[in-house]
Amino acid sequence: MKQFFSDFSKLVKFRLSFTVVFSASISFLIGQKMQLGRGHIPSIDWGNWFILIVGGFLVTAAANCFNEIIEVDLDKLMTRTKDRPMPAGRMTTGQGLVLGIFMAFLGTWLLGQLNLETGLLSVFSILLYAFAYTPLKRKSPIAVFVGAIPGALPPLIGYLAAFGSLKADLFLDIDYKIAVILFLIQFVWQFPHFWAIAWVLDEDYKKAGFRLLPTKKKDKTSALFTFVSTLILIPVSLLPTFYGFGGYYITGLSIIAGVTFSWLAFKLLMNRELADAKKVMFCSFFYIPAVQLVLMFDFIAK
Repeated sequence: MKQFFSDFSKLVKFRLSFTVVFSASISFLIGQKMQLGRGHIPSIDWGNWFILIVGGFLVTAAANCFNEIIEVDLDKLMTRTKDRPMPAGRMTTGQGLVLGIFMAFLGTWLLGQLNLETGLLSVFSILLYAFAYTPLKRKSPIAVFVGAIPGALPPLIGYLAAFGSLKADLFLDIDYKIAVILFLIQFVWQFPHFWAIAWVLDEDYKKAGFRLLPTKKKDKTSALFTFVSTLILIPVSLLPTFYGFGGYYITGLSIIAGVTFSWLAFKLLMNRELADAKKVMFCSFFYIPAVQLVLMFDFIAK
C-alpha cells in the first residue's frame, strides 16, 4: 500500500498538483470575497471551494499523467524521473492512460458543475500542457512560453469558479481585470521559475534532449533572460494596487519579494554558478504562494 501511494504521488506529480490547486483555491476565495463585499452572496460557498479543489487536482493530475505517458522513454534516461511508476515498470502505459482519462473526465465534470467556463478552460489546459508543451520541450525553448499558459490558468479558473454564472449583474468589468491580473502574475512568474529549474537540472535534462533554457545553454544570455523576467514581475505584481483592489500589504510584499527575486537573479547573471541558480529556484517556490496569500488577506472589495 505504501508503494501504491508513493507511485500515485509520483505519477500525478503531487507537489506540482498541490501548487496548482492552491493557486486556484486562493483565487476562488478572492472572487467570493469580492462578491461578499457587493452583497451578492451571504457567505463563502465552501462546497464549491471543495469541488474546485478536487476537480482542479484531478485535471492537473490527468495532464501530468498524459505527460508521463508521452515521455515514458525519456523519463527512463533522467535520474530525477527514472523511478516514476511507468519508466520503472511498476505501471504500464495502458494503465496510466486509463487512469489519466478517468481523472480528466471526472475533474472536468466537477469543474463544469461550477460553471461552463471552468470546465472548458480545464479541457484547454490539459490539451495545451500534454499535447503542445510536452512535445515542444525537445524542440525549442519556446516550450516554456507555451507551458506557462496552462500553468497560469489555475488562478483564472479559480476566480471564474467563484461566480456561479457569469451574468452581467454578477461579473462586472473590474472582475475581468482581476481575473486577467491573477493570470498575468502567475504567467510571468513561471519564466524565472522554470528557467532557474532548467539551469539547476540542465545536465539531467540534456539526457532526454530537453531544451528549456532560452539559449539552450547555461550562458550569460540565459541568465539575462531570467533576470529581466524577474524585473518584469515587479510591475505586474503591483497591478492589483494600480487597479485599486490591493492594499498596502500586497504592495509592500510585491516590492520586497520582487526586489529580492531580482537581486538573486542578478547574482546568477553575474556569477552563473549553480548555487545562484538554486537560490533563484527556491525563491520562486516561496514567491507565488506568498503573493497570492497576502493578496487574499489584503483584498479590498469594491
